[in-house]
Amino acid sequence: MAPHESGFGASWPPHVLREYALIADGERGALIGPRGDFAWMCAPRWDSGAVFSSLLGGPGGYLVCPATTRFTWGGHYEEGTLIWRSRWVTTTGIIECREALAFPGDPHTAVVLRRIVAVDGDAQVQVSLSADADFGAHPMHQVAHREDVRMLRAGPLHLRWTGGRGAHLRNGQLETAIELREGEHHDLVLELSDRPLREHLPNPDQLWRQTEREWHRRVPHMDGTLADRDARHACAVLTGMTSSSGGMVAAATTALPERAEQGRNYDYRYCWIRDQCYAGHAAAAAGADSLLDASVAFIAERLLDDGPQLKPAYTVGGGRVPDESTLDLPGYPGADAHLGNWVNEQFQLDSFGEALLLFAAADRVGHLGSEHWKAVEIATETIEQRWNEPDAGIWELDNAEWAHSRLTCAAGLRAISAAAPAAHSVRWDALADALVADTDTRSLHPSGRWQRAPGDDRVDAALLLPAIRGGVAADDPRTRLTLDAVRAELGREGYVYRFRHRGQPLADAEGAFLLCGFVMALAEHQQGHHVAAARWFERNRAACGSPALFTEEFDIVERQLRGNLPQAFVHALLLESAHRLAIA
Repeated sequence: MAPHESGFGASWPPHVLREYALIADGERGALIGPRGDFAWMCAPRWDSGAVFSSLLGGPGGYLVCPATTRFTWGGHYEEGTLIWRSRWVTTTGIIECREALAFPGDPHTAVVLRRIVAVDGDAQVQVSLSADADFGAHPMHQVAHREDVRMLRAGPLHLRWTGGRGAHLRNGQLETAIELREGEHHDLVLELSDRPLREHLPNPDQLWRQTEREWHRRVPHMDGTLADRDARHACAVLTGMTSSSGGMVAAATTALPERAEQGRNYDYRYCWIRDQCYAGHAAAAAGADSLLDASVAFIAERLLDDGPQLKPAYTVGGGRVPDESTLDLPGYPGADAHLGNWVNEQFQLDSFGEALLLFAAADRVGHLGSEHWKAVEIATETIEQRWNEPDAGIWELDNAEWAHSRLTCAAGLRAISAAAPAAHSVRWDALADALVADTDTRSLHPSGRWQRAPGDDRVDAALLLPAIRGGVAADDPRTRLTLDAVRAELGREGYVYRFRHRGQPLADAEGAFLLCGFVMALAEHQQGHHVAAARWFERNRAACGSPALFTEEFDIVERQLRGNLPQAFVHALLLESAHRLAIA
């Protein structure tokens, strides 16, 4: 169906995930498809209701695309930013649309910048806007307009659209056509806020300059990694997903399926403690100071607030993640539309070990303040008190005495003890030794490698991480045998699966986990297998579309992205491994 023959919503079909680009400002993000369609955006914050939800078959969208039906799509990010340039080649010329959310973002007000450029030849572009708050519960309606400024409301949201000259309202959508001479450009500015907008109209040139300047300030230049451009882009993605509160969302979307019709479609618009720690590790390796400081501050604050009852995930404001519910929308093909997450009720022991690893990494580069040591003590005391309790583990499954959780806590204790006063250091090292010894007694496979848990003799790719982080020595036979087992049993075609589901071939049960592929690269590198490490790294680095965004899983058979987009911890491990693998 041609773009101009259809409105938004269920009749506006979604794309495969590799074709979406992300723009973000820390407080929210938007997915843009190849037709110049905003298919997803929540406002005013990440976990608010969506104003553009055609990704899940809902109403609302924001379209800028060539007026003709014959065009091909492309685009690229301006280096070190989440400023995206949609690019269309038509039968008569080339058109671009420069896209961004004004950066840094205001928690209450989103400002969408779109600059249409006639690159080669004259341009005719069609534009449509329908911003329907809370997944369509509050349709957009016009309040007032003068010349090319439209004042709008959508439930609690105040909207102002500047630049939509000649627009007329039809079936709940503002529609117009923009014609430009070769070399000309035209700006569209959309503001969405949960507060009344100020009277002063935004200046597009000023907003663009501010946005460029802030991206270049926050995302450091990178040289000498295995993939400089991709590493810097991963840092930009993580920066764009990190709020002014310090919290980083796990993904920008909800309910995108990991497997069609399998019920594995979750809401990841929240801040997972573990994921944020991974991002902090990557930031420490890359010298991304603002990203590292945000991670340390957010994790420390959660520990100070909740102590031993630390939740696995929070909203970006540090609040409780809402319980899971079903949204009355068709959903992305293959899955129902879900909001909220049942992770609230879980205890994840490894989160405390990951927090200690983050604090130790920050300390090594001089970014752990004295105010953070109370959070360190809370994490160590919690491990002392709760390490023998069953927990949900890294993969958030049924409670068990997961080997990965205990070994990760041992790694965290060893890492932070190196920065601690002698009295603490001795005690924490002794506790780490006890954790490793207990895990050896109860979760060592007869072959000499680590197994998932007592009574579960399968190998798990997550068991590579504790050795990478120093919980067990790199030259320990258990470390090497575990690496051999993961490579042989879970590695396929350069990708790595989490673990083997009982009774199912690997590729039938789920996609390969891109996180695990980059972890494998780090593990091989640690053993001095530099060529093998580079192969794992390069294979997994390629598992994305042209916008270079990664999901959680990659379907090896169909070569498709699966799950929510973009998945922050995959970008974090790409960033970290790009730096560490470049060091012999």
